[in-house]
Amino acid sequence: MIQGFDPRTGSPAGEAVAATADSEVDAVVAAAAAVSGAWGSTAPAERAVILTAVAAALDARSAELAALADTETALGGARLTGEVARTTGQLRLFAEVLRDGGFLEVALTRGGAVGGTPDLRRINRPVGPVAVFAASNFPFAFSVAGGDTASALAAGCPVIVKAHEGHPRTAVLTGQVVSEALAGAGGPDGVFGVVHGVEAGVRLLRHPAIAAAGFTGSARGGLALQQICAERAVPIPFFGEMGSVNPVVVLPEAAASRAEAIAAGYAASLTLGVGQFCTNPGLLFVPADSGVPAGAGLLDAIAAAVSVSRGGPMLSARIHDGFVAAAAELAEHPAVKLLATGLPGEGPWPGTPQVFHASLGEFAAGLPGLAQERFGPVGLVISYQDVGELVPVLARLGGNLTGCIHLDGSARGDVVAAEQVMEVFGRTAGRVVFNGWPTGVAVTWAQHHGGPWPATTAPAYTSVGAAAIRRWLVPVVYQDCPPELLPPGLRPRSRPRLESSSA
Repeated sequence: MIQGFDPRTGSPAGEAVAATADSEVDAVVAAAAAVSGAWGSTAPAERAVILTAVAAALDARSAELAALADTETALGGARLTGEVARTTGQLRLFAEVLRDGGFLEVALTRGGAVGGTPDLRRINRPVGPVAVFAASNFPFAFSVAGGDTASALAAGCPVIVKAHEGHPRTAVLTGQVVSEALAGAGGPDGVFGVVHGVEAGVRLLRHPAIAAAGFTGSARGGLALQQICAERAVPIPFFGEMGSVNPVVVLPEAAASRAEAIAAGYAASLTLGVGQFCTNPGLLFVPADSGVPAGAGLLDAIAAAVSVSRGGPMLSARIHDGFVAAAAELAEHPAVKLLATGLPGEGPWPGTPQVFHASLGEFAAGLPGLAQERFGPVGLVISYQDVGELVPVLARLGGNLTGCIHLDGSARGDVVAAEQVMEVFGRTAGRVVFNGWPTGVAVTWAQHHGGPWPATTAPAYTSVGAAAIRRWLVPVVYQDCPPELLPPGLRPRSRPRLESSSA
């Protein structure tokens, strides 16, 4: 049995949910495999209508879903209601992607007599049944009906979700709403399913009918699942988002002119969602001895902002224990000093904001240990003397989901320094943010939520935005195929996205 808990009290949140038996996992996957061809052949416009119907059904139950999720996550009604809206927005975005048709990436090379060039027609096809592993910190947007599910269904792939143990009843209700909406809109039986339990998730991933997998969570969990995918008789692609330290660099003129605003923004980003975000700003690099007209340095401003920030209940005892251990490890490091502590959170698993400080030299000497992800409202501020010394240290951090740069655009020195930092972040981060913070990922056509290892297992792909559909598609070329046998998107009456007379 899988029991959810109320983070505010530590008490059980409702009835436990039964783990999915091996035979049940096999049945769910068999149903998905049986319908895979039919769902993949469904016209994109028809799939768009079905996804829109699912979004409407979730919107209609938004208040009920948010209230239930709050009992298992303590994330608050306002946050969770907004997350349901983000989830339905994702579904509607992929309906737009389907209506646009560009995701098929149709290409054509017409056959010709010169050189005997064949007629080649390429199109993206769905990869097959997809396993999705739900996240703990987003019970809707990265869970049962989240972006992985929406993008895979849009691609024409059946989806089986392994629900997260942190919010089992929320997963059950969300799964019911999605299943009923799919059936009511004409979706085939078996195109969507949910399983519960760690063992069920492992069996799901090992099932030979599963063709790809998506995951959002810890590096430890992601690496274990990736190994399973690699060791299968037929390996499958594993798209894992495994966290990040998301370095933020404040340049000298920005620090001098906007110290209080930067400090307030940092504290807000660090403590958002009790710091339980993969885009949490874990490392903040600031110029040494930067000041503001009032005479307070940026470090003082950061300390003041963090000291009045409030923590909250963390999602689970396991996550809280990891946070406490990570903060204690920083506190015990000889080169690190405590800069500020915020107000304590409530409940048995409180996440109390903590920020530490080190010099750039001390930080560099402590790599890679000092640059590891710490899940929760804990941050490390590093003071640097010169951007020229900072850049090579940034290059040693490895892959991240984001890199942020705060600069004064009217100051030549900041602009020149930003170019140097930007060059590093362009190679080591999936999203480079200027005068902003990493938390908050817009669900749009242009978004890329990915990054080089170890932030993700596949940096060419995104888990947020329209391009997320590409994970679940594979290109197929039809050479000299009779017109009547071509897939609908490649038949002569179709207008190709690219056309040429030679290979």
